[in-house]
Amino acid sequence: MRIPVPRARSLAGQLFAMQAVLIAVLVAGYALFTYVSDRNQAEDAAGRQAMAVARAIADSPSVREAIRTSDPTAPLQPYALSVMRDTDVDFVTIMDPRGIRWTHPDPAQIGGRFLGHIEPALRGESFTETYTGTLGPSVRAVTPVQDGPRIVGLVSAGIRVEAISERVRGQLTALIGTAGGALALGAVGTYVVNARLRRHTHGMNATELSRMHDYHQAALHAVREGLLMLDGQYRVALINDGGRELLGMPGDVVGRSVAGLGLPAPLTGALLSAEPRVDEVHLTADRVLVVNTSPVSGGERCGTVVTLRDVTELQSLMGELDSERGFTQALRSQAHEAANRLHTVVSLIELGRAEEAVAFATAELELAQALTDQVVAAVSEPVLAALLLGKTAQANERGVELVVSQDSGLDDGLLPPPLPARDLVTILGNLIDNAVDAAQGSARARVTVTVTAYTAGGELVLRVADTGEGLAPEHAERAFQKGFTTKPSGPGGRGLGLALVRQAVHRHAGTLSVSQAGDGGAEFEVRLPLSEQGRAGGGSGVTADTAGAGAGDHA
Repeated sequence: MRIPVPRARSLAGQLFAMQAVLIAVLVAGYALFTYVSDRNQAEDAAGRQAMAVARAIADSPSVREAIRTSDPTAPLQPYALSVMRDTDVDFVTIMDPRGIRWTHPDPAQIGGRFLGHIEPALRGESFTETYTGTLGPSVRAVTPVQDGPRIVGLVSAGIRVEAISERVRGQLTALIGTAGGALALGAVGTYVVNARLRRHTHGMNATELSRMHDYHQAALHAVREGLLMLDGQYRVALINDGGRELLGMPGDVVGRSVAGLGLPAPLTGALLSAEPRVDEVHLTADRVLVVNTSPVSGGERCGTVVTLRDVTELQSLMGELDSERGFTQALRSQAHEAANRLHTVVSLIELGRAEEAVAFATAELELAQALTDQVVAAVSEPVLAALLLGKTAQANERGVELVVSQDSGLDDGLLPPPLPARDLVTILGNLIDNAVDAAQGSARARVTVTVTAYTAGGELVLRVADTGEGLAPEHAERAFQKGFTTKPSGPGGRGLGLALVRQAVHRHAGTLSVSQAGDGGAEFEVRLPLSEQGRAGGGSGVTADTAGAGAGDHA
């Protein structure tokens, strides 16, 4: 049989128990202190009262006259009983200097010896003491009765300790009631405070909170995705290692406003927005990020939770996939055209026109070989050569002639390892796609895209010009921003191509510029340093050499 293990009390419950015990101890200690203090004060008050009564009797002339008689008891006993009633003392004893009683509340004790100390009084001193006599423990005062310089008698007045305790017990009842009320009020206040604490801690005990904190820290630093939490004033409340890396913030940014982090304006706007953002694509200097924001509210806005995913490589792979898809479509089209040409050759042979069939086939082969020879002769770097061949076929399918300039010259093995082919595909492929879009929309009879690739002065120069309609002056500076496009409609994802080009150029410390082409279209030029030193000292500026130039309106 399994014995259930009792669950540890919650943190709020532990605090409530501790506070209740603390309040009870404080109230009990105060009650005990007050009781002892009140008892001491009551005894002091009883001593003062007894001394006042004893001195008043000793100073009375009638008492001295009664002492001179042969039987002092006769006049003094009724007098003493009357004083006891009037002054609320428990006994008044008048005695001779030897301590023999002349009066006593119990007549049977008259004539007996006084129980207590009388030596100081015989020396003329008045004093108080606590002593156990015939009536039990009492607080008493003893004072001498003087007739001139002679001490003719002694007076003692006292109050029983039991009577004093009864008075204190009456006060103690009220004190206990007050203490109980204070304890109840403290318990209610403690319960209210701890109920609020219980809601905030969700009823978890200290061990569970500590374990959750450890799990939270471990999970926070383990996930590769970026996590950013903003408070109600859009200040950074929390950021994990992934978020620091993706946003390029190695220092401590907790407590800083989002507006002061130096992030790109569109990304800053998304983080400052009160509306949730779902899978928005934003570009930083080196990365393509997918941003999701979700406001945290509990009756009022408490902050924002932001998640960041790095899709830089994914976006690059998608670009390569689009290129491959274009290659596939071009090959399919070429296969269809090849089948048509083959049918034409076969039909010519069947018609007995063999010489014309050979001439037709030879002409087609020479045309394809000439195109390949032209591209490879100008750009022998294999990745760029393959890209240009594929883009040539794609452009041809869309009715655009792609021409590799005679100024091109790029040998195989010239590009350094830090300049990966993937980034070159991103840069040149997006520039060609953009130029083909611009040229295809032109109303000119002959639409062309001219590509130039060469090295000069330790730099790789890539230039793409088109015969499109150009770019309006007000659009020249915005052409490289994510989301910018002048197309009225189209599939999602427009406005990202030139932004990715700018990001790749920036990553390799190159420059990107746009100017007016000789045929009136746009000419984009990219310069990338080939040496490590050049990349370390290069810039990443984007310039518009001619205000009215550029065909980047299809970004």
